[in-house]
Amino acid sequence: MAGTLTDTNFQFPGQLGVYKGKVREVYSLEGDLLVMVATDRLSAFDVVMPRGIPYKGQILNQIATRMMRDTEDLVPNWLLATPDPNVAVGARCEPFKVEMVIRGYLAGHAARQYKAGHRELCGVPLPEGLKENDRFPEPIITPATKAEKGDHDEDISREEILNRGLVSEADYEVLEKYTRALFTRGSQLAAEKGLILVDTKYEFGRKADGTIVLIDEIHTPDSSRYFYADGYQERQDKGEPQKQLSKEFVRQWLIANGFQGLEGQTLPEMSDAYIETVSQRYIELYEQILGEPFQKADTSQMEDRIRRNVLEYLGTL
Repeated sequence: MAGTLTDTNFQFPGQLGVYKGKVREVYSLEGDLLVMVATDRLSAFDVVMPRGIPYKGQILNQIATRMMRDTEDLVPNWLLATPDPNVAVGARCEPFKVEMVIRGYLAGHAARQYKAGHRELCGVPLPEGLKENDRFPEPIITPATKAEKGDHDEDISREEILNRGLVSEADYEVLEKYTRALFTRGSQLAAEKGLILVDTKYEFGRKADGTIVLIDEIHTPDSSRYFYADGYQERQDKGEPQKQLSKEFVRQWLIANGFQGLEGQTLPEMSDAYIETVSQRYIELYEQILGEPFQKADTSQMEDRIRRNVLEYLGTL
């Protein structure tokens, strides 16, 4: 099995600090620069799994990079360069304390809430008579608060965001505008590959000059859910599960093995065979979303490779 990157401890020139999230490790450098390393860690139900997934970090980083480039005419973003398959370098921003989740279909968390009898999500009314994976009349924005490490993200309404002063009304209107524009473009890009962008989340930050920009990842299988367009309606009509491209298959495996991130539950052990299956699914996701073969990077000395590539890039600044 290929090697995995589950933790890093770099010391780059001008380094001011490091933040280790569920999946990414972000190094702050002088000059308002960030070096973001996409590890192979796997998170589900806001819990980090004990074992990494080969090539996952590379896949997420390269999809996010492509999608940033494909949307930068609509929304400015933080990205400056990708000097390594697992690394993105960009401008340091002050993140907004909410995630902008947008949903075109009743799937995942929204479907679970709907099945439980809720007809409102984040202050947005949901129509009666929907089946799981039905399309909404119009995409809905259902924000979430950004969790501290180890905590669960929580649904929140627009009104509560404004009342709590998490985001000003003027800024929130920009976030909504950008979210809808990105989802429209993402849906178009997905349709070109025979896919449906079901739902996704975007994160935004403010640069030192005050500009609001897109940060983190975009349209990856960790932040988004995709269905195959071919056969979608037929499966809906028959009440069959949709064929999808997302991390949902991991969540379903965990649920089937008695784990949903709740107190007292024990993480099921992932065998080598299952880890390999997950890796192959991520490669399939990459190839379907970008429409090109995945080129595996050398995983034998990943930390050395990353350090060398980042230092070489920093030397050009």
